[in-house]
Amino acid sequence: MIKRNIENELHQLLKEYPIVTILGPRQAGKTTLAKMALKKYVYCNLELPENREFAETDPKAFLKQFKPFVILDEIQRVPHLLSYIQVRVDENQVNGEFVLTGSHQLELNEAITQSLAGRTAILKLFPLTISELHNEGIAFNSFEEYAYQGFLPGIYDRHQRPEQAYSNYYQTYVERDVRLLINLKNSALFEKFMKLLAGRVGQLFDYSALANDVGVDAKTIRNWLSILEASYIIVKLPPYYENFGKRVVKSPKYYYVDIGLLVFLLGIEKPEQITRDPLVGNIFENLVVLECLKARFNQGKMANLYFYRDSNGFEVDLVLQQGRELVGIEIKSNSTYSAKQFRNLDKLKQISNKLNFSWLVYNGEAITFSDHKKAIAFDQTDQIFR
Repeated sequence: MIKRNIENELHQLLKEYPIVTILGPRQAGKTTLAKMALKKYVYCNLELPENREFAETDPKAFLKQFKPFVILDEIQRVPHLLSYIQVRVDENQVNGEFVLTGSHQLELNEAITQSLAGRTAILKLFPLTISELHNEGIAFNSFEEYAYQGFLPGIYDRHQRPEQAYSNYYQTYVERDVRLLINLKNSALFEKFMKLLAGRVGQLFDYSALANDVGVDAKTIRNWLSILEASYIIVKLPPYYENFGKRVVKSPKYYYVDIGLLVFLLGIEKPEQITRDPLVGNIFENLVVLECLKARFNQGKMANLYFYRDSNGFEVDLVLQQGRELVGIEIKSNSTYSAKQFRNLDKLKQISNKLNFSWLVYNGEAITFSDHKKAIAFDQTDQIFR
């Protein structure tokens, strides 16, 4: 089993809160993390019908069978149990008493807000990071291989073939979970939507244009996207709104939480096909953006990541807000360094004196400059967040 970078933050939070809730996509390793990091905890899976029925019909008796400390897996299956957990932790006043895991934000957010406010810390666990793979001695020669392999732990722990793994992941989890939430009977229409969405990854999003292409209205597209976000299939990157003297765009961008699923939906069957794909730059950007997000979440922090684009088309790929300061990140799939790759970051520095460091993440070798700038390879993205 691959050790997760988030484990240190999990142990720290268990010392500070009675409950830690681990959220994230299915198959990202939430259960494995909880079991491996907390071997002395009792484990209960609420996906099992008998456990779920007991928790639903007699929640007090269900909880009474457990002494501290307990892992309750897939808590979204019995969200009303959270009210009874609240009473228990208020009575016991024991930090680290419960670890909860869940795969759907929609079912959990309201229940957590109502029942566990101030009692639980929330961690988001996404699929593996490149640094986690490197720590286990797993490395590939190109970004294309990382993208094709993807980052689902099962691919590495159980030696699964990526194409088959993501095909099964799509059919078993994406179609089942999402279609159930939106009550959609037409699987062909949903598959068309997913593939067209993959073709728009990392681009300014036009809801009406996608709606026309799919054959539904824009309201439906927004609803489907919100459910994909809530199921941790995609993430929305918002634009940075601070007024730098020019009108900024308000359309978001979307990226896939696991790049392997994106590659599968694009119909790519070999790593070398990525190099020739017209979306190669977007695929590279998806990989880097998600490495940045995972680095933030693994430290228990809010994302605070945006992109900047004004009405004239001037754009910086990522802006990290740290208090009153900004960090700019430009993402290029080129393998050769050129000074012009810092051009937009230099311009942003002129626009805002809040920018205190500029990073270029590209497909080449690391270069350090004297004026708060550094170029790094895509597989060293975690350096930005140390």
